[in-house]
Amino acid sequence: MPSQPLLSAQRVQSAGGRWLYAVDQTSHSPRATAPHSHARGQLFGTDAGVLTVQTAEGRSVVPAGQAIWIPPGVEHGAETHGPFAGWAAYLAPDACEDLPEVPCTLSMSALLRAAISRAATWADDVLDPAQQRIAAVISDELRALRPVPGALPMPTDARLRKIAHALIADPSDTRRLQDWADWAAIAPRTLTRRFAGETGYAFEAWRHRLRMMCALERLAAGAPVTTIALDLGYDNVSAFIARFRATFGITPGRYAAGRCTTLTLTSSPTDKPTPPAC
Repeated sequence: MPSQPLLSAQRVQSAGGRWLYAVDQTSHSPRATAPHSHARGQLFGTDAGVLTVQTAEGRSVVPAGQAIWIPPGVEHGAETHGPFAGWAAYLAPDACEDLPEVPCTLSMSALLRAAISRAATWADDVLDPAQQRIAAVISDELRALRPVPGALPMPTDARLRKIAHALIADPSDTRRLQDWADWAAIAPRTLTRRFAGETGYAFEAWRHRLRMMCALERLAAGAPVTTIALDLGYDNVSAFIARFRATFGITPGRYAAGRCTTLTLTSSPTDKPTPPAC
């Protein structure tokens, strides 16, 4: 069942009122929103738990300490994993003119997070001078955020998208590239070339990255490391732990124990993505 929106539809879909609305919300139950769009731009993230966001361009898993930017009018769906302590800032269209025109995963500053939390307490549409100064800080900090490698780009070719959606539905599927090519009626060499060209990742690197995103979701929900490893198609727990450490710089056990409050996906020379278009 879809969750109630963080902000009323009247405000989300309106260019009127103040240029910035902000909300904080905590929930012990997972939240999920069906694909939708709104007139305002949205920056949102979590202080606890993991957030998954799906757009036409790709799939992003956003851990605590990062945020995702959705420009006005861009369709997106979102889902939380684990206890939810989240926040969002909604910007009027004319306040988004010099912000990225495509969805981006961004680093988050402590100053911006604190200012958004303060803005979430504002009740009136007319801001007093002190509130206007905080709003100005939010505007400046928004424009100072830097993109981080977090999204998993989706291919555009219909045959490749069919494969990508099948893997998202079942990340444990261990079919080899030749098998996928036969299934999608595409030549293996064409699959290899076009997948890398359209996503910035070799096919196997893309699949491993998807699995790592799924691992974050399941760790946030409290699943045991062994269960996650086997459910994601790894032959043994050691292989999963090694891949997780190579991707995030920490073991899944240490991450699940709360010994790392922020994560950044790393890239090896063999699976380096193309730079984000932000």
